[in-house]
Amino acid sequence: MHLYNAWLPPPVAQETKREKDSFSRVVCSVKNSFKPDDPDSVYSTLKWISVIDLFIKAKSDVSLEDVSTLVEIGLELFKNSQNKLYAQVRWGNILVRVLNKYRKKLSLKVQWRPLYDTLVNTHFTRDTGPEGWRLRQRHFEAITSLVRSCRRFFPPGSAFEIWSEFRSLLENPWHNSSFEGSGFVRLFLPTNLDNQDFFTNDWIKSCIDLWDSMPNCQFWNSQWAALVARVVKNCNSIEWECFLPTLFARYLNMFEVPVANGSGSYPFSVDVPRNTRFLFSNKTVTPAKAIAKAIVYLLRPGSSMQDQFEKLVNLLEQYYHPSNGGRWTYSLERFLFHLVIQFEKRLQHEQQNTENSRQPKLLLGRSERTYFVNVVLKLIDRGQYSKNEHLSETVAAATSVLSYVEPSLVLPFVASRFHMALETMTATHQLKIAVMSVAFVGRSLFLTSQSTSVESVESGDEFTDLLMVSLSNVLLGMDANDPPKTLATMQLIGSIFSNLAYLDDNIDESSFLPMIRFSEWLDEFLCRLFSLLLHLEPSSVTNEGLHSSATSGTFLVEDGPYYYCMLEILLGRLSKSLYTQALKKVCKFVKTNILPGAIAEVGLLCCACVHSNPEEAVTHLIEPILSSVISSLEGVPVTGFGGRGTSKSSVSIKAKPTLSPALETSIDYQLKTLSVAISYGGPALLRYKDQFKEAIISAFDSPSWKVNGAGDHLLRSLLGSLILYYPIDQYKCIFRHPVASELEEWISTKDYSNNELPIGPKWHIPSDEEVNFANELLDLHFKAALDDLFTMCQTKIHSDSGDEKEHLKVTLLRIDSSLQGVLSCLPDFRPSSSNAVVEDPDHTSFLIAGATGSSVGSTQLREKAAEVIHASCKYLLEEKSDDSILLILIIRIMDALANYGSLEYDEWSNHRQAWKLESAAIVEPPINFIVSSHSKGKRRPRWALIDKAYMHNTWRSSQSSYHLLRTSAKFIPSDHLNLLMDNLLNLSLQSYETVRLLAGKSLLKLIKRWPSMISKCVLSLAENLKDPNAPENVVLGSCAVLASQSVLKHLTTDPKAFSSFIIGILSSSHHESLKSQKAINELFVKYNIYFAGVSRSIFRTSNNDTDGQVFGDLVSQIISMSFDSTGLHWRYNLMANRVLLLLAMASRNDPNASSTILSETAGHFLKNLKSQLPQTRILAISALNTLLKESPYKLSAGEQSGSSGSGDLQESTKSSLEGVLTKIFQEEGFFYETLNSLSHVHIITDTESTSSRGHGNSSFQSFADKSITRFYFDFSASWPRTPSWISLLGSDTFYSNFARIFKRLIQECGMPVLLALRSTLEEFANAKERSKQCVAAEALAGVLHSDVDGILGAWDGWLMAQVQNIILAQSVESIPEWAACIRYAVTGKGKYGTKVPLLRQKILDGLANPLPSTATTTIVAKRYTFLSAVLIEISPQKMPAAEIQLHNELLEELLGNMCHSSAQVREAIGVNLSVLCSNIRLYASSDHDFSHEGRNSDVDNRLKDGSWVQFLIKRASEVVINIQSTSQSDNLETPIDSKLQDVHLNGDSQDDVKWMETLFHFIISSLKSGRSSYLLDVIVGLLYPVISLQETSNKDLSTLAKAAFELLKWRIFWEPHLQEAVSVILSSANDSNWRTRSATLTYLRTFMYRHTFILSSVEKQQIWSTVEKLLIDNQVEVREHAAAVLAGLMKGGDEDLARDFRDRAYLKANNLQRKRKQRNLSSGHSIASIHGAVLALTASVLSAPYDMPSWLPEHVTLLARFAVEPTPVKSTVTKAVAEFRRTHADTWNVQKNSFTEEQLEVLADTSSSSSYFA
Repeated sequence: MHLYNAWLPPPVAQETKREKDSFSRVVCSVKNSFKPDDPDSVYSTLKWISVIDLFIKAKSDVSLEDVSTLVEIGLELFKNSQNKLYAQVRWGNILVRVLNKYRKKLSLKVQWRPLYDTLVNTHFTRDTGPEGWRLRQRHFEAITSLVRSCRRFFPPGSAFEIWSEFRSLLENPWHNSSFEGSGFVRLFLPTNLDNQDFFTNDWIKSCIDLWDSMPNCQFWNSQWAALVARVVKNCNSIEWECFLPTLFARYLNMFEVPVANGSGSYPFSVDVPRNTRFLFSNKTVTPAKAIAKAIVYLLRPGSSMQDQFEKLVNLLEQYYHPSNGGRWTYSLERFLFHLVIQFEKRLQHEQQNTENSRQPKLLLGRSERTYFVNVVLKLIDRGQYSKNEHLSETVAAATSVLSYVEPSLVLPFVASRFHMALETMTATHQLKIAVMSVAFVGRSLFLTSQSTSVESVESGDEFTDLLMVSLSNVLLGMDANDPPKTLATMQLIGSIFSNLAYLDDNIDESSFLPMIRFSEWLDEFLCRLFSLLLHLEPSSVTNEGLHSSATSGTFLVEDGPYYYCMLEILLGRLSKSLYTQALKKVCKFVKTNILPGAIAEVGLLCCACVHSNPEEAVTHLIEPILSSVISSLEGVPVTGFGGRGTSKSSVSIKAKPTLSPALETSIDYQLKTLSVAISYGGPALLRYKDQFKEAIISAFDSPSWKVNGAGDHLLRSLLGSLILYYPIDQYKCIFRHPVASELEEWISTKDYSNNELPIGPKWHIPSDEEVNFANELLDLHFKAALDDLFTMCQTKIHSDSGDEKEHLKVTLLRIDSSLQGVLSCLPDFRPSSSNAVVEDPDHTSFLIAGATGSSVGSTQLREKAAEVIHASCKYLLEEKSDDSILLILIIRIMDALANYGSLEYDEWSNHRQAWKLESAAIVEPPINFIVSSHSKGKRRPRWALIDKAYMHNTWRSSQSSYHLLRTSAKFIPSDHLNLLMDNLLNLSLQSYETVRLLAGKSLLKLIKRWPSMISKCVLSLAENLKDPNAPENVVLGSCAVLASQSVLKHLTTDPKAFSSFIIGILSSSHHESLKSQKAINELFVKYNIYFAGVSRSIFRTSNNDTDGQVFGDLVSQIISMSFDSTGLHWRYNLMANRVLLLLAMASRNDPNASSTILSETAGHFLKNLKSQLPQTRILAISALNTLLKESPYKLSAGEQSGSSGSGDLQESTKSSLEGVLTKIFQEEGFFYETLNSLSHVHIITDTESTSSRGHGNSSFQSFADKSITRFYFDFSASWPRTPSWISLLGSDTFYSNFARIFKRLIQECGMPVLLALRSTLEEFANAKERSKQCVAAEALAGVLHSDVDGILGAWDGWLMAQVQNIILAQSVESIPEWAACIRYAVTGKGKYGTKVPLLRQKILDGLANPLPSTATTTIVAKRYTFLSAVLIEISPQKMPAAEIQLHNELLEELLGNMCHSSAQVREAIGVNLSVLCSNIRLYASSDHDFSHEGRNSDVDNRLKDGSWVQFLIKRASEVVINIQSTSQSDNLETPIDSKLQDVHLNGDSQDDVKWMETLFHFIISSLKSGRSSYLLDVIVGLLYPVISLQETSNKDLSTLAKAAFELLKWRIFWEPHLQEAVSVILSSANDSNWRTRSATLTYLRTFMYRHTFILSSVEKQQIWSTVEKLLIDNQVEVREHAAAVLAGLMKGGDEDLARDFRDRAYLKANNLQRKRKQRNLSSGHSIASIHGAVLALTASVLSAPYDMPSWLPEHVTLLARFAVEPTPVKSTVTKAVAEFRRTHADTWNVQKNSFTEEQLEVLADTSSSSSYFA
């Protein structure tokens, strides 16, 4: 039994034993209501889902057989309900919850294939169903979580099947199917025990190769990182050593941080299509969780992993520092968080499974733990005082967890940080964080100082001291002006006292915290607390309404539970004498002060006193306040409404009696404080029952509304404390810690089996006396008030309407307050049953146990109330409909009457929010190495668990009877409920918005519980929409109720409600006001978003014709509304069309529906293409894309090769739509009008920046309209199925949906469409307006891609000429559209784009033909643009022979044309080259069998030998030399000779520059497109030109070189290209041109960072020595640059190399300094060598920016001594020392102790310059 259930109040806990049987009953009912042969029976099972959920949330004890039966039924149901998305969402989610809860106990096998099929059919097909996108999104989330939960149950062999299924998708990394493939692999691949033999070293190797095929794409990275992390965690058979460098290089580079002043994010990242991103939801940030998980589980004793991890942390730690925050802080914070969490999980797992553990060599020992904590402490140290709140809190929580693992490392760190924060009180946020850190490690401090297992004894005292210091200092932190610090302080006090078992003053030897005398501390604490309360400022002006709750408190109450918890814990733990001492002070304070601004705070203080010891506190604290209230109320005038029955209504007094404001405020304050204080008073209050009655009656009698309100609070609170269940001894300590008896032992909910549960809380169970008193109060203020109300409404007893209003107000307030006080202790209405005989109610009426308290009153009382309220509601609406306060009161009463249990539910959900702040201070992690006791779950103090048990009880009581009657159809709501519902319906249309909102909320709760009421609501509300005279408020109210989820769900099952709803909306265009229109529009959009289909019974025509007629009539009515001619507003026209489309699509899945509907609607939408209304056109496009389904004229793959299909075969299959459609498009001029009206959708701005991407969402659509016209994702919108990165193809004015319509139309109706279209198409293609050309391009693309029978003939007839004309046309601006058209026409067919369309080869041949010699450069550029568009779409690994041949010819042509004179053409050639070469490479890498198809093998060989690579690299190196020599000679030449040389030199050198530009375009394009993985050898070969041409006299060339350089910085080179890259870098570092040397250094900084894990030590050594040599370069800039690079290398590089370099630098500089005197005599040393030595020293100083390692003081001092040298040296020294000062300023107070006096003097001399200009 779960701990929370065992700890329920005894009467409830007894009942919970019946839950096992009731769960079995539920499972049986589900089984019976599901019939496998009737797919619609799924809907009847849905009502049980919330009931099953109830048992899970209630943590009930249920039998495992039932659970596994349930799971099997559930999976079966899920499989059977294809196309019923809503049912799948509900079942999917509940299955996930059950599987996750019982995953370790169930043994079942689940097949993966059905899940995959469901996923693909619903989300990855072209034609999605009509369901709204919100529903689809929920469906996707449900099914993916279901797959994740089922993965552990996949049978053996699944991993192999899954991998072979998706491996083929990953072959072409430049097609979007590879993104889907990676998503599927990550989602499905199981790593459970059954499938572990699948994962081998070879598999990991292939994985890592695949991972590399797409660089710089966070989506791709996160899929693979997650997969690898899962394998690392679950499969132990793999040897990871050889993969570590690669993995860590990846992990480091996935954090997008700025390296060496670079940018902090990928300069380009591969674009993942929107729908893939949405479906495989990944944040586009670094997958920090996966990285952390992999790192933690790779930790093995004796693995090289430790060095790698340390290196990773050394490189990343600088970005945690407060001064280095940025976009990357979030992912770094998550990384730290997950590192600690995963580490804790791993340790917990290992500690629990030690007996049956896997190989012991994998377990973490003490040394590994210490190592890990040490490394993570570096990050914690940096991030502790971050300005980013998330980071600093994560750091504190991490410290808390790690302190239980390795206290000897963590606690001294916390202690030193706390002292440092106390000394440097500069930044207040630091103090807050320091206090929070101590609070979080409070428990481990206590345990460490108590436990004997810690090595050194002194350390224990040191920690006790820390606690003492913090306890005494912390009192200073309570400050009314600094909320965060005050709350942190209270958290600390709460944390410390939650650990101590008992607080007492007697000092004996064993006592703990010896230096503190608690009585003095307590006095001091209370003084501080009182002064804090006196200075509080109320957070907001208290609102004078109904809702000013007693606790609208200041930050102490609003910002977290710390204040109240601290008081409760403190007062609960005090010994008797200390408690008395505290109580006296509190009494005195409360008696002497009246603080209207701190009602809640003072009330809670008293409440805590009462809770701790009710008897004493009530006597000393409550009684005095009570009597003072009564005495203040005695002398005031009375109204007589309070229930004494002495109403003075007969005597009409002219002057209205009032209270003075001061008296009013003080009475209000005292009453409200009382009401908070007595919440847990219980039986102790009975002694004063007469005083309480008196006080309440007098308060209601008072003429001040404020005091009436306070009386309401008191009555509520009194009733609650009398009859509710609540824990009494919650904060007393019962368990002592076994090791340290002064401490309390904390408990975990998971550690107990049934027989030995820990002692539960003592509950307040109401005694008879208390129940009687409560009944008395009810008689007085509920029954009597009801009678008053009734007489008032029947007979007007007040002549004065003001009096009447006051009387009504007070009477309603009394009723409301009684109901709010008794909650669900007043029994609920009895339901009427539909058949006269009610069977044994006990059998059905139990699901789960739950009760708030003892029951009072009776059902009759509730029924009487309902009747009276019904009558008075009628009266109020007639007489007082303008008085919102009365209406709100009456709605609250109805809510309490009708919605039984909803008050408890609200209470529970609000409380749940408060405990979201479960702070680490009161959680002890499951692993505890301090006293080495480990548990199964987190441990918490007993009081926190009791709190949760109490909330659990509240939740149970709200749910126990909620679902009872929904599940059985026998019961219908009682008549009283129907009365209340009618009232609420009327009120929800009221003219005040607040009244409408409240009534609407109540009504929705009611109909959600009783679904049978919904249909009545819908019918009456839809009438309001139709009614032409309905005022605005009625429309708004109706829309608000109709837009609720319960109503929209109901529409899917109830045809009558559905048709009235639809007609209601469509015929509401006569409402003029803007608000009404907006509401109707939003309602319609919401209906679309949540659309889940229509009821099946709407289509049935068999049983009686009326229903079928309904549907036919509905459709014809809508069609008549949706033509332009009706003169409706365009938005209504649009809505009608949308509904028509939804109906047509819903009817498509139903066998009973007539097919005429489909063809009619398709024809209707085809006509709408030429509609005058732009929105309707766009919708028509969406519609046709979904409705045109069958394509009888399309050639299947078999026919393409043979003759063009035999005639007779074509005859048999005709599309059902063909006849209707043909008639329409053969009308005269149809296509002309259509194309014309479609061209208006293309809005082309002058600046070429066309409207944003998407589905025709051009600038003329407002947001609301878009949501109506746009379908979920038109999958066609994901058309370019390959990433688009080529700027030449820019612009989004080509809408692929339009092209798809033409394609579908041709496939549906064959060649006649082409004939009808031809003339218009030709005319538009040559039109002047660009928008017409756009439409022509779309239509042509559709035609070319349609593959129908006869298209080849048309190609020879006229299409070929048309395409040639386009290529040769002169117009420039529409190139992007035509390029897109060609790209669409050659796109591969099939889901993964591998089937070749019929005309692709023809189009390719047309483009490959050389142009006529007269062609202008624009046409040349255009042809190359088209070519690149085509080449992107070809899938390289499956190229037929003709395409290979084409690649070969093009390659030669391009290489020959690289010096073309026009810049535009050169760019196009560069882009084409990169695509061509990468295609060739990918083709070569996938193995091909050369024998088949008689391939032309020499072409193949020529492609494979790659002679073009050598050619490029060789030519590039020659060209660079030429360019450099000319640019130097440009600079040197004297103008006189130049005339002679100009002639030949410039011709050549210009060609060289052009050639180089093309090459740079090639490099940029390969890096940008993500294709560089296949061209690494080429790129490495071209490193030198990029580095050396950054600065030349030719500006364009240098700009390109710089762009390529920026991109290169992000590229990682793997083996075998790495050595080559290193040698290129080393040689260019010794280049003769100093600019090249400098550029190389710039590149080196990022290069070393990116490759630090994969460079061998030899290579690193070479790089270091090369850079060191540059320190004494003869060019000043190079020297300084080299120093900066070295500082970076030392920070993240290898410790040995760095130490070696530091020592040498120090020695050399020291020698120079010593020999300075001789040096002045004979200046043997060059300036460069001195500067070099000083720079080496600078580099070591700057390599430790925030720390103070032991070597640093000497180095800095020595550096400072060089300040007297001449210029370059002097400025270097001053800058370096200033930088050192800046980075160490924060902690200088502490760090300066590392220096000697003399050293400090030297430093001081340097930093203060003698002269202003020095």
